[in-house]
Amino acid sequence: MDIFERIKKDEGGPLGQYRRKAHGYFMFPKLEGPIEPYMMFQGKKMLAWTFNNYLGLANHPEVRKADAAGAERWGLAYPMGARMMSGHTSLHEKLERELADFEKKEDAFLFNFGYQGMVSTIDALLNRRDVVVYDSQAHACIMDGMRLHMGQRIVYPHNDLEKCDKALERATRLTEKTGGGILLITEGVYGMTGALGFLDQIVSLKEKYNFRILIDDAHGFGVMGENGRGTSEHFHVMDQVDLYFGAFAKSMAGIGGFVAGPSDIINYLRYNLRSQIYAKSLPMAMVEGLLKRLEMIRTQPELREKLWLITRTLQDGLRKNGFDIGAAEACVTPVFLKGELVEATNILIDLRENYKIFCSVVVYPVVPRDVIMYRLIPTAMHSLEHVEYTLNAFREIQEKLKAGKYKGGEIRNMAVE
Repeated sequence: MDIFERIKKDEGGPLGQYRRKAHGYFMFPKLEGPIEPYMMFQGKKMLAWTFNNYLGLANHPEVRKADAAGAERWGLAYPMGARMMSGHTSLHEKLERELADFEKKEDAFLFNFGYQGMVSTIDALLNRRDVVVYDSQAHACIMDGMRLHMGQRIVYPHNDLEKCDKALERATRLTEKTGGGILLITEGVYGMTGALGFLDQIVSLKEKYNFRILIDDAHGFGVMGENGRGTSEHFHVMDQVDLYFGAFAKSMAGIGGFVAGPSDIINYLRYNLRSQIYAKSLPMAMVEGLLKRLEMIRTQPELREKLWLITRTLQDGLRKNGFDIGAAEACVTPVFLKGELVEATNILIDLRENYKIFCSVVVYPVVPRDVIMYRLIPTAMHSLEHVEYTLNAFREIQEKLKAGKYKGGEIRNMAVE
């Protein structure tokens, strides 16, 4: 069959099949205006709980000033080329040194984009004799990285220590035959549910097995731990995590990412990460802005304190009102309700059109068929008044759901062409 004809027949895949009714509303919505608690959606002012702008740096005056100064000084083109060829600068090196120091590692290497940085890191670390062990809820970038791995992959159920132990035992038997090594990949914070990867328990397994740990801490960097150094600091295992991956698109409200670890391994990655060797380096304006953001994470703990005040108030309020928020311990806050797909979309419409609350909804196959998950992301920009208003709205939504007011019919066509 012709490739294009097959794609047309599939109607766009698991997400694209809803495009005709969802585009511009449920998917690809346009939130407009400065990144603040209230933004405009289709001409209406919305209370937005949908950004990973955890520390409120996206529109912070100090950050805006640093970004503007960097753009004025360098433009957005410099440096041209990949780091290995012509895109290498002293400021890139400075940011790497400061990130390594912050994470208490010997060295760090920048990524121009977090997702592809993780893909390339996995690809560069492993050969066909190695075995990779990973959590069943691993992020798509981890899954895509492992697709490039020509050796064995072993998955264990999410945060199941017993099954993780068994997976490492099996990996050990396999590598005894192949002569390879074992890489265990986990996330620090799981971005959909706010659950933490059980790092303290995983590192304890190093007493039984010989393996290396790579953690994807995109949602933990800048947020978790006493000093914002991430989930490894939260669990007091920074020295036992072999490679630490952090992203700039969450707490730092930028773009890009980094990996930190032993200097010999980072130097190996520096010369072998295909996504960085064959792609343009981070623009200098972004590098300057990231240096400012890191300085603020180090010196302004009040940003993190405000974030956690909002997070705990929201999560405690939801729990007290009988809502299921799963295993959330980080800032990402899921709200699980019982219902079908049509009900999920009707609730989202009600939230946006009548309550003027903008959040994301997650349905099957990410969650079971009869489960609806709404994803709220608190930030340091939000206020306690925003929390109280949202709790009241969800109380009313829950009552209407129980009364069956969201049932019936097909998914409403909310598409914006």
